[in-house]
Amino acid sequence: MSAASGERPRPVVGVGALVVRADGAVLIGHRIKSGETPSWCLPGGSVEAGETFEEAAVRETAEECGLGDVREARVFTVALHTGGGRTHVTAGVLARVDPSAAAPTTSEPEVFDRWVWAAPDDLPAPLFPASAALLAAWRGEPVPAGWTVYPSDGAVRDHPAVP
Repeated sequence: MSAASGERPRPVVGVGALVVRADGAVLIGHRIKSGETPSWCLPGGSVEAGETFEEAAVRETAEECGLGDVREARVFTVALHTGGGRTHVTAGVLARVDPSAAAPTTSEPEVFDRWVWAAPDDLPAPLFPASAALLAAWRGEPVPAGWTVYPSDGAVRDHPAVP
């Protein structure tokens, strides 16, 4: 049923892959999807039926930026956004790439026009909202307003009450 019939829209379940190189640089793409304000975004997308968060992150990274040698993928947080009429659940998956990994490619040029490796303390802006929440959780910073994060230690942290 639809929201017009009184039922709420189903939640969106996705992943954001925090892909880190041996030198500490983070992979981030310039998102230019039609109908959206351009922003910078971690690789990611929807979790497909039967996938774990880790499997979805590895698949999305391969699909979006051509990196198929992602390893050590593990969930480090789950971010929840309940504003805007639809709940978004986004798992943050930390992953590594081999230092000899191929350069990222723009496999989906209608969504991303480039991928760059950036220092975690010098990321381009503006960040895509879910990516901003995941990156804040990873760095131990307050998450943007409207987001709640559930770290792997089970604690709940949201902005601004709990650091």
